[in-house]
Amino acid sequence: MALTLQELESHLWESANILRGSIDSADYKNYIFGLLFLKRLNDVFEEERDALQHIPGADPDEPVEYQFFVPERARWSHLRTIAVNVGEAINKAFEALEEQNRRLEGVLVSIDFNNKDRLPDQVLLRLLAHFSQIRMGNRDLPEPDMLGRAYEYLIAQFADDAGKKGGEFYTPRGVVQLLVALLQPEEGMRICDPTVGSGGMLIESVHYIEAHGGNAKNVSLYGQEKNLNTWSICKMNMLLHGLVDAQIVKGDTIRDPKLVDHGEVMLFDRVIANPPFSLKNWGREAAEHDPYGRFKYGLPPKSYGDLAFVQHMVATLNVTGRLGVVMPHGILFRGNSEQHIRQGLLEDDLIDAVIGLPPNLFYGTGIPAAILKRNPKAIGTASCLLRRRGTSKRAKTKTACVPRTSRRLWMRIPRMRTWRSMHGWCQLRKSDKMTIISIFRGM
Repeated sequence: MALTLQELESHLWESANILRGSIDSADYKNYIFGLLFLKRLNDVFEEERDALQHIPGADPDEPVEYQFFVPERARWSHLRTIAVNVGEAINKAFEALEEQNRRLEGVLVSIDFNNKDRLPDQVLLRLLAHFSQIRMGNRDLPEPDMLGRAYEYLIAQFADDAGKKGGEFYTPRGVVQLLVALLQPEEGMRICDPTVGSGGMLIESVHYIEAHGGNAKNVSLYGQEKNLNTWSICKMNMLLHGLVDAQIVKGDTIRDPKLVDHGEVMLFDRVIANPPFSLKNWGREAAEHDPYGRFKYGLPPKSYGDLAFVQHMVATLNVTGRLGVVMPHGILFRGNSEQHIRQGLLEDDLIDAVIGLPPNLFYGTGIPAAILKRNPKAIGTASCLLRRRGTSKRAKTKTACVPRTSRRLWMRIPRMRTWRSMHGWCQLRKSDKMTIISIFRGM
């Protein structure tokens, strides 16, 4: 019988309970996602192998017949025969997979299971037995994206369970949905997240395109991630969602942008991101000699990298490109070099809206944030200040409220010139340069 999403989520979360006490909760994701991915590849491989045995002329032992070929020492059945040095056997399975499948190069070997102080054989044997209880082949999942959705659920759970350390790479889904809906990606576009994390914004962009009748296979996805383990998780996430052509590169976006073409940064139709807030040591020294000319409006202070990421994103937009980025409120009022950068961005009509988000949305920090948005079609139109009256002190903090409340506000932006009020939700004030929207979730 096919798995339900709830059953799969529950089963995957139970794997975290097996690890409790052995390792820090912030590290669960590396080991659970690694085994989840290995089991998924094995189950799909077995399905494809069975099918090939019934096709005249097909060779089930020929690697080119498979999307991902699983060599003998990486097969689940082989790992279940191992009783000692289990971590070493799993590491060797990952090495064999990468050697056989170039698309997996570097994705799995960064996860080290061979540490008996942290992961004794008994713990790993329990994990292998636990994953053996379910099958995750294509026939076992009632919808193609179910494993990817369960994967996103686990990422959120790990961030909640581990606090700041586990949530460094996670943006709450409500914020991601709002960003994507503001940018309205379409099929045929090139979409980039320069601080891609686990890839949630790119995947949500694909979901948006599909929900609006577009062909998700006709979209080009790009991302860059500095943290090696997070890059691996993003690569696995893309593959679990069937996005095998997504180009996710490793590296520091400010110091060493990898998405370049003939000596210039690549240009995109949509650029979306949630960079690390107020990053210290963000790479000012490298930015002073940037060969790509990304920082034309100035360099932020060494201790605040926010507007460096904004300028990088602006530099990678094509002439009709749209931008959406989450920033801490500090970028709206801090002075000195940041003030000059702000002024330059506004005078060149590169930001058309600032959407204020309430505090306590993000794991590990209570500071409020804002979305900066750029849509060339909106530049030059009348704009306004939109604020729900009398609610800031009573604003609630339940993340799930964000998409519903936010949509009731921002979806009317194109018509705001003619609105005096919005059913008691807001009051308007003219602004010279941009639309500023403050969102409060108190109902």
